[in-house]
Amino acid sequence: MSLLDRYIARQFIVNVAVLFVILFCFVVTVDVSINLDRFNRVATELSAVDGHEPGTLRHVVVTILVILDLWWPRLLQLFNFLLGLVMVGAMGFTCTQFLRHREFLAMVSAGQSLHRVLRPILISALALTALQAVNQELIVPRIAPLLPRQHGDAGRRNLEVSRIPLMPDGDTRLLYAREFDPKAGELRGVFIIETDKEGRAIDAIRAERAAWDGEAWNLENMTVESRRLNTPPPAGVPSRFVTGLTPTRLRMQQYKGYREALSFRQIGQLLGRESLLDARSRAEYRRLRWGRFSIMLTNLLTLVIASPFFISRLPTGIVSRTIVCAPIVITALMGGVFGASAAIPGVPPVLGVFLPALVLLPIAIAAFGAIKT
Repeated sequence: MSLLDRYIARQFIVNVAVLFVILFCFVVTVDVSINLDRFNRVATELSAVDGHEPGTLRHVVVTILVILDLWWPRLLQLFNFLLGLVMVGAMGFTCTQFLRHREFLAMVSAGQSLHRVLRPILISALALTALQAVNQELIVPRIAPLLPRQHGDAGRRNLEVSRIPLMPDGDTRLLYAREFDPKAGELRGVFIIETDKEGRAIDAIRAERAAWDGEAWNLENMTVESRRLNTPPPAGVPSRFVTGLTPTRLRMQQYKGYREALSFRQIGQLLGRESLLDARSRAEYRRLRWGRFSIMLTNLLTLVIASPFFISRLPTGIVSRTIVCAPIVITALMGGVFGASAAIPGVPPVLGVFLPALVLLPIAIAAFGAIKT
């Protein structure tokens, strides 16, 4: 890259970093101002020594650490969600700075095309997108258990033992558990209902405990009850409960945002097990798996679409151009997100997620040609 390219790329990356810092500080500050009492209670519990109240300095330090402990995994995930919008905003600020100092006009006077302004910006955007992919596939899946934590769970490294509501397993059974320990892979107070094709209960299985062995739940102290009139309970019911409701699936059912933290490989492993997911769930996970690449591509195309509004020879009308650009950018980014997650009748999920990118591609080509130089 030439000196000019490095200069533009450096300004763009600095603006990306500044915008992320501002947005992160704003989000965390708002959350802390609303939930400060919860953080204080958690900090008091964690900083208490031998049952005595902690000192003021110790309490303040522990409170700050509790806030950081809760929010650093969330900020890594938030980075993936906001990257597209932040890159467009950073390009706008970068080009506005150049316009204010007449640097674009100097480039044109020196015989340089304004199209080359977009080259270092796109190279930097590709590098940031690669960083997003690394974060999504390698970092976020490892910290996934920390993401669903609530404010009262700050400072803890495991998900709390919680109840499993009555949940279908994709076959003809319903599962309920009084307690679910995802770390140990155990269910306690298990209640399983067998149903017929019409959804009517025919048998009920109770067990004090169930342990996951990697392929099925092993039921302990099991009893079987018949829900059919004048029919004794079936004999010889196996104590090994084979179902698609694995510990990972139960986590994903409990915490809707947990599946967003799965990597491409982990989703592929789920899809590779035929009995794990029903047809609808398989289509959803295929869209989730490939939709990430569609969103990354949409972010880059939106960056190109927004370029003619900011790359200009003269520093006039920048406010009006920004006002016109904002709804276009938001529509393109949100369309990419919704298009990558919505089911399109008659279109396979692997192809349907890329339709927003295909729609934006000719618009991006036209936008690149619309840069006046």
